Amino acid sequence: MASATDVSRQISTWDVGCTNSNSSLPAMDNENDDASENLSQSKAGKPPRNLSCMRHCSNTAFLTDPELDIGVICLKSPSTENSGFLPIFRSGSSSEKGPKQYMEDEYICVDNLHQYFSRAINCPSPVAFYGVFDGHGGVDAASFTRKNILNFIVEDSQFPSGMKKAIKSAFVKADHALADTKAVDSSCGTTALTALILGRTMLIANAGDSRAVLGKRGRAIELSKDHKPNCTSERIRIERLGGVIYDGYLNGQLSVARALGDWHIKGAKGSKSPLSAEPELEEINLTEEDEFLIIGCDGLWDVMSSQCAVTIVRKELMIHNDPERCSKALVKEALQRNTCDNLTVVVVCFSPDPPPKIEMPRSHKRRSISAEGLDRLKGVLNAD
Repeated sequence: MASATDVSRQISTWDVGCTNSNSSLPAMDNENDDASENLSQSKAGKPPRNLSCMRHCSNTAFLTDPELDIGVICLKSPSTENSGFLPIFRSGSSSEKGPKQYMEDEYICVDNLHQYFSRAINCPSPVAFYGVFDGHGGVDAASFTRKNILNFIVEDSQFPSGMKKAIKSAFVKADHALADTKAVDSSCGTTALTALILGRTMLIANAGDSRAVLGKRGRAIELSKDHKPNCTSERIRIERLGGVIYDGYLNGQLSVARALGDWHIKGAKGSKSPLSAEPELEEINLTEEDEFLIIGCDGLWDVMSSQCAVTIVRKELMIHNDPERCSKALVKEALQRNTCDNLTVVVVCFSPDPPPKIEMPRSHKRRSISAEGLDRLKGVLNAD
C-alpha cells in the first residue's frame, strides 16, 4: 500500500488469476463487487475478484496436476456443524522489502496464545492469532500496532465472550494510541488485518487493502474486502463525510479508505473522518474442508489472484507440508511478477497432515462424428 508520493504501480502484462489467456471468463452469480468496480480494477492492473474459472498459472510448475485446477469461489465458507473437528494450528511467514527503498510491513504469528502470554488468559484452547500490517509514511505505525493490538484485544472486558466487540474496540484503541504516542509521527499510518481463531471459530478483522483468503479443498474463499477509495461502498462513505477521491487516492493522499493512524488527515479524536479505522469483520466456523488461511499485504494481491495463491500453496503443501516454505513460494512468485511493493505473507494450516489429493470425476460421455462429417474430413485430408 502506497501513499500518493510513491511510484504508481505499472504492470504491463498481468495474468488474470492464473491465466495467460485473453478470452473472457464468466462472472459468478453471487458476486459481491459491482461491474464498475471490477472494471476499474482491471484498468489499474488489479486481478478481478469475481471470475469463476482461472487456469494455467504463469509459473506452470505449480499446476502440473489437473486436480489442482479449480476455479475461484468468492463465497463465504458455510458454517456447517461438525463437532468432531478441532483445528491444529501451524503457521509460516515470509517478508521481503521487494523493489521499494524501505520495508514498512510488519506481521505477527501466534499459534498458541496460552504459551505466548506469561500470564493466564481467560479463554479455552486452542486459540491463535495472526496479523499483517502495511505501513505508510514510515514503519512506526505498523510496528506500534503489531506490538499492541493483541494486548488490546485480550485485555478488553468483552474478551472472549464478545470477540467482535473486543476486536473492534482494540482497533479503535490502537488508532487513538497512535494519536497520543509521541514516538509515532501524525503523518504515519498503517493498514491492519488480523485473524483470531478460538476453537473452530475464526474472526477476520480488516481495515485497509490487505487480504485474507481461505483455502477450501482447492477453492479460494475471500474473507476480507480491499478497502480502496474507488470501491463503491467506500466511495459513498467518504463523500458523505466530506472527503474527495482524486486519481484513486483519498483526499489525493492515501490509496486506502481505511487505516490506523494518519491523524494529519483524520483531525480531532472522536470526529467522523473519511479515513476510517473501523474494521470490517467476517466470522466463519472452520470445517474439515478448510485447509489453510493466507493473509498478505497488497504487494502480493497486486500481482496475484486469490485463486492462484491458493493453488500455489496447496501444491506446495502436498509436496513438503511446510507453511513457511509456502509463504516463501508466494513471495518469490510475486517478485517474479514484478510487484512494486513490500511483500508480507502468512500461511496458517489447520491440520498436521498435507491436503489430500482431489479426485476429479471422469466424463462418461462418448463423442462420435457423423458420416457427413467424416466425409468432409476425408475431403479436406485428400485435398492436402
